[in-house]
Amino acid sequence: MSSSIMAMMIGISTFLGALGLAALIWGVRTGQFDDESKFIDGARFDGEDELRDAIKMDEKKKKAQEKVKKAKAAKEKNYMPPD
Repeated sequence: MSSSIMAMMIGISTFLGALGLAALIWGVRTGQFDDESKFIDGARFDGEDELRDAIKMDEKKKKAQEKVKKAKAAKEKNYMPPD
C-alpha cells in the first residue's frame, strides 16, 4: 500500500476513535449510564407473579389510553362551532 493510503486510514481511524470517546464522555456526564435501579429491580422482581402483574398493568394502561383516544375522537366528531 502507498503511504498516502496508510496516512488516510490512520487519520480516519483516529477521528472515529476520538468521536467514540467524545460520545462516551458525553454519556457519562449526562447520566446515560446511571440506571442502577434497573439491575436491582430486575433481580428483586424476577418471579412469575411479578411478570404477570407487569403484563396486567401494561394491558390496563393500553386500555386506558384507548379509552382516552375514543373520548377525544368522539368529542372532535361531535364538535359544532358556535353560531
